Amino acid sequence: MKSLSIAAFALLPFLFLGSCKDREQALQMPPPEVPVFEAQQKDVPIFNDLAGQIFGQQDIPIRARVDGFLQKISFEEGSRVKKGQLLYSIDPDPFLAEVAAMESQVTEARTLMVNSKNELDRYVPLAAMNAVSQSDLDAARATYEAARANVDAARANLEQARIRLGYCSIKSPIDGLIGATQAREGEYVGRSPNPVILNTVSRIDTARVQFSIAEAKYLELFRAYTANRTPEETRREVREGKMEPNVQLILADGSLFEEKGRVDFVNSQINASTGSLLIQASFPNPNGMLRPGLYALVRLQLGLAEDAILIPQRCLVELQGQYSVLVVDSTNTVVSRPVETGQKIGDMVIVENGLSAGDKVVIDALQKVRSGMQVQPVPSEFQSKNPL
Repeated sequence: MKSLSIAAFALLPFLFLGSCKDREQALQMPPPEVPVFEAQQKDVPIFNDLAGQIFGQQDIPIRARVDGFLQKISFEEGSRVKKGQLLYSIDPDPFLAEVAAMESQVTEARTLMVNSKNELDRYVPLAAMNAVSQSDLDAARATYEAARANVDAARANLEQARIRLGYCSIKSPIDGLIGATQAREGEYVGRSPNPVILNTVSRIDTARVQFSIAEAKYLELFRAYTANRTPEETRREVREGKMEPNVQLILADGSLFEEKGRVDFVNSQINASTGSLLIQASFPNPNGMLRPGLYALVRLQLGLAEDAILIPQRCLVELQGQYSVLVVDSTNTVVSRPVETGQKIGDMVIVENGLSAGDKVVIDALQKVRSGMQVQPVPSEFQSKNPL
């Protein structure tokens, strides 16, 4: 037992030496690597996203202008149609009969006119010889004039009948895309309860987007745009189409439409019930992606933040409505710094106070570091989804 105690006592210096080495190695471990993002400074356009609805450049409703049984549909739903292409055919038999009746009336009126003309021609020489009275001649002349007027009226009625017959063939007014038909063959159309509007043909090589903006924002935009322009310069730029495209479209899946748009018009009046102003913008639509009826967000540039400081939103730490970031200083020490944030630009945010360009802000490691900690900053591979 005594020999074991002596042996254990003899090993104590070695155990103490080993623990000191472990502690020294722990103290000499390099600081942990932490991803950082260098705050950027640049001019940032400020956008506002507004809900809008998409329309075709032209959306022409196809109407039945006469009522009758739908005899034939001569197109494929959802296909492209040409101007003048036959779309619908309404049973023409009632209108053919009407045309025939009007033609007979024209013939009858012509016959009466010829008879009255002959009667007038016979009365003229007789009146010259005082064989008939002047009143008889005047009556014959009035009868002829009435007969001629009846011919004109009969011809007008015939023309109207032919026009109504022509309405039995419904043709496309423009080149465009036709939608789903609202009536089928055999239905009685042109009168309730069957729809009067049978379909819609849309021209979609250019899409119109209508949206509304609050009147306060409108005033802000107007002042910003006209600040460095005279009224004549503003009118000339609008008239000559020299306004730079500054409207973008965000689709329902969150993607940004590749084409930029132009503002076509601003409505003349503020909507009194909503306090908003209707605006329309046009977007080139070469591949036909935009379809009438779609909803999208219109991204409208409201201004420009000059020399703004930008960082990813993921760098922010929020506590009771106050924001702060963790910054790695020149001595590689983590420092907590309060900041004031401004406009959010996609996944980035403008910092109005608290940061300078080039500051190294901790990103994606906020739970692993603390203020006062020594770290090794490593540039982050963060790529914004909304490049500016």
